[in-house]
Amino acid sequence: MSSTLLSSTLSRPRPTLLTQHPEAVAAAVCGVLVLLGWLTLHWGWIGLSLLILPAAYVIGGYESAREGLATLFQEKELDVDLLMIVAALGAAGLGLWRQEYELIVDGAVLILIFSISGALEGYAMQRTERSIRSLMSLTSDTAWVLQQGQEQRVPIAQLQIGDRVLVKPGELVPTDGIIEDGFSILNQAPITGESMPVEKTIGDEVFAGTINGSGALKLRIHQPPESSLIQRVIRLVEQAQTEAPPSQQFIERFERGYAKVVVLAGILLATLPPFLWGWAWETTIYRALIFLVVASPCALMAAIMPTLLSGIANGARHGILFKNGAQLETIGQVRAIAFDKTGTLTTGKPQVVDLLAVNASNASDADLLQVAAALESLSEHPIGDAIVQAARERGIAWTPAENGQAQTGHGMTGTVNDQSAIAGKAAFVQRQVASWSKTLETQSQQWEQEGKTVVWVAWNQSVLGIIAIADTVRPEAARAIARLKQLGIEAIVMLTGDNERTAQRIAQELGIDRVYADLLPDDKVNVIRQLQHQYQTVAMVGDGINDGPALAQASVGIAMGTTGSDVALETADVVLMADRLERLEHAIHLGRRSQTIVKQNIVFALGFIVLLLIANFASHITLPLGVIGHEGSTVLVTLSGLRLLKTGYPRSV
Repeated sequence: MSSTLLSSTLSRPRPTLLTQHPEAVAAAVCGVLVLLGWLTLHWGWIGLSLLILPAAYVIGGYESAREGLATLFQEKELDVDLLMIVAALGAAGLGLWRQEYELIVDGAVLILIFSISGALEGYAMQRTERSIRSLMSLTSDTAWVLQQGQEQRVPIAQLQIGDRVLVKPGELVPTDGIIEDGFSILNQAPITGESMPVEKTIGDEVFAGTINGSGALKLRIHQPPESSLIQRVIRLVEQAQTEAPPSQQFIERFERGYAKVVVLAGILLATLPPFLWGWAWETTIYRALIFLVVASPCALMAAIMPTLLSGIANGARHGILFKNGAQLETIGQVRAIAFDKTGTLTTGKPQVVDLLAVNASNASDADLLQVAAALESLSEHPIGDAIVQAARERGIAWTPAENGQAQTGHGMTGTVNDQSAIAGKAAFVQRQVASWSKTLETQSQQWEQEGKTVVWVAWNQSVLGIIAIADTVRPEAARAIARLKQLGIEAIVMLTGDNERTAQRIAQELGIDRVYADLLPDDKVNVIRQLQHQYQTVAMVGDGINDGPALAQASVGIAMGTTGSDVALETADVVLMADRLERLEHAIHLGRRSQTIVKQNIVFALGFIVLLLIANFASHITLPLGVIGHEGSTVLVTLSGLRLLKTGYPRSV
């Protein structure tokens, strides 16, 4: 964050509930006023009630009236917002005319229902801005530029192709570039998703947003800063999140089409009967207002939202956070699921997975780990941390090596128990010992083919053995994938920035159908698009910043709640709290169940509206009965949606 942006942020007034969630505040105030209006009317304080209820109309209906009128005048379209306002005002007007003041309360309730819906939509729309802010935290605003041997801080926007940039140890890489001088180990997991830190030296490309290790690097900028990988990630997230999902587009089209039909029918009903059937104008207007009330789509709208909210609450009880109600429906339609590897299917932390001590040296696994830990305890490399952690877990004691030295890119040397000790790559260790077992060399090659990192350990001029380090799979991953296949998911694929060999090893262990390796963030987006072309509805499960664009592109983005980055959590539609992959089965089960209930509710709501309309045309109901029937159907549909609260967790999990 730049100093200008930081100062402007600090100078802004502290956000309040009203400024952050104005729709929610309006809905809450409207609800309180409706309750007070009803109570005062019930107690016979009609004058006070007629002061309170109009305030509820204005506060609760302002946003819907504004949007409805804007749609009418700007887009020449009618929508449900405007229809709701007309129906509510019609009920209020008739209530005043006939002194049936309960009708004013009924109109206020209609407004309250839509006000609550608008508040929920407004809250959901705030996630795009938060996700972009999280992405921006990975970018540096300035860089150290080398000019005539001098270091100078320069804003990123002023960098040009050919500039030479210095990246100091521990700093974020400010922009993509090619290393001209230096060696370091970079943590690229936030950008590429690679599970292990990567060694970078002269000629290698580094990416903005990655974290430099202990070595200083001199970079040459080979492309404009705005074309860097992290900037492409930001643009991809923005683009994917602004695309309205098909379900949202369908709902908007349906609302407007329905509103047109109702308004047109209401106008005809208010004008034609006196000429066609000789109705009195009072009867005609009365029936037209009843029509507007009973045809108001509250029950139809309640067919969807309470069901989705119930599903969201059910998911929350089982560690599944749905951010968007529409995605609860979408997840039930998923036909293919793409998993990120590192931190999603695996733990994301390197661990010791295999040991092989040399019998000829009379070395045991404990001896091997003791010498290795004595050396690696002086290292800051994640592989060294894994070895030290393995020794601790086995209760092995060691004393840090004396005269320890890190041989950059090769390994560690030092003195352990008054004898020289070495730990590192095979070639590095083999150059400093007289001989080694052919068995070790064969086993080392086999482990490397399986995608493991192999550390050779020597002491007193003799090789003690080898240690294999790898990112391990989550214990529940294989079972979760097997259950998803039993649910009928047609394709399960893995997307990773890791190499093909490591990815294939994990995929075989978990029973994954397809593997896409060596991917950058935009490559993952392209794979998701290909899957969507083949399977239509595709879910993406990830945890890293590099997964952000793919999560946004997927039909349903699912993030890991504990290990997930801020960007992944903000971009995703669903979050698996506590990183429980097996919860995916319940999420899909909830989605499918919600679709069934929504369809049942829609049929019931439309059927009840048709019955009320027929009764109205047959002059068999009064306006109070029409309101009771309308709101009664809304209550029944709402209660039907609440059934999803009791949908149990699948027994198989």
